[in-house]
Amino acid sequence: MTLRTSGSRTVLFMDHTAAMSGGEIALFQLIESMDVRAYRPVVLLFSDGPLGGRLSDLGIETHIIPLGSKIADKRKDALGGAGIARSMLSAETFGYIRGLRQFLAQLDPDIVHTNSLKADLIGGLAARLARKPLVWHIRDRIAEDYLPRAATRLMRRLCRLVPDRIIANSQATLDTLELPPRMTRPGPGRRGFVVHDGMAPTLPRPHEGNGADAVTGTPKVGLVGRIAPWKGQHVFLDAAAAVHDAYPEVRLLIVGSAMFGEHEYERTLRARCTELGLDGIVEFTGFREDVERIMADLTILVHASTVPEPFGQVVLEGMMAGRPVVATRGGGVTEIVVDGSTGILVPMGDARAMANAITVLLSNPEHARALGAAGRARAETEFTIAKTARKVEAIYDGLLAGRV
Repeated sequence: MTLRTSGSRTVLFMDHTAAMSGGEIALFQLIESMDVRAYRPVVLLFSDGPLGGRLSDLGIETHIIPLGSKIADKRKDALGGAGIARSMLSAETFGYIRGLRQFLAQLDPDIVHTNSLKADLIGGLAARLARKPLVWHIRDRIAEDYLPRAATRLMRRLCRLVPDRIIANSQATLDTLELPPRMTRPGPGRRGFVVHDGMAPTLPRPHEGNGADAVTGTPKVGLVGRIAPWKGQHVFLDAAAAVHDAYPEVRLLIVGSAMFGEHEYERTLRARCTELGLDGIVEFTGFREDVERIMADLTILVHASTVPEPFGQVVLEGMMAGRPVVATRGGGVTEIVVDGSTGILVPMGDARAMANAITVLLSNPEHARALGAAGRARAETEFTIAKTARKVEAIYDGLLAGRV
């Protein structure tokens, strides 16, 4: 893969974490699909981890400038009131920003593209000081059911002042920024754009793999994603108990691990599993890198988030794999799933509705396969990573055209 091509411009991507969470997976896929004849990607991470290794394996120039643990480990849902001020106005943070500014002066990128809230704030300030065109990629809903009030208000204000362009991963995410209409309508003053995340259509087709035929053997129903309270594993467990009563042969999977200090929640889940009598029925697989294989082996994919998702990457992964999806209704998920046609949407936090939707699909394998095939077709048409990359590059084009 040749990264430096005559005429290409450098885009520096920044992310505060190198863990392979949803936003980082989306970033990796975007970088992998960029047209390097036009834009050369370089990545700066604020910590070391799996993402850095995967980028280096891909041949991407990757730099790591460690951010102090007091700031790097601060959870976004803890950035409230004085906490956000202490984090952002500390001497340690200012020193880090000065270092980033020096790095930017040396690299001299054409565009800085930040990929996480901490990178938006810290990397964004460094980019402004270095007078570099700045793109914020907002992958979190900026709302009080997702972030503390102080952080929500601050981010909404800064979105109007700091970045030259904002890319939101869904219309639901963009709406939470509460930008004035002139900043989201087509025209000279536009700053906000919706670009859905995408995937390469390389996963097993509905007639391939064990999952499509599992309804005739041992059905497997799984929830895939990081273990966290808002991801709704507790709702899934309550639904699993009802599903098990109706279909004792079904096996249920919780795929993922706790991150960012959420291990106590995982312990409560395991205790709840025992309380419901589901030990041996529900398997906690831990973190798995082979998501394609997991998806292929599932009969049904369940998404159980209890607050609206900014996008819903795992839902798209399930659809691309041809799996019928039961997902909670809210946020970006409603932009991915067409209820009743490419999946089934249920109210958030409603274990009974979730269990009913799962049992409907288990009782009608042909309907389940039809939903999976329709979901795959929609994913292949509307949510390819190539389409995502071209839209992002078009935003770069417009930004630089207005600057040169």
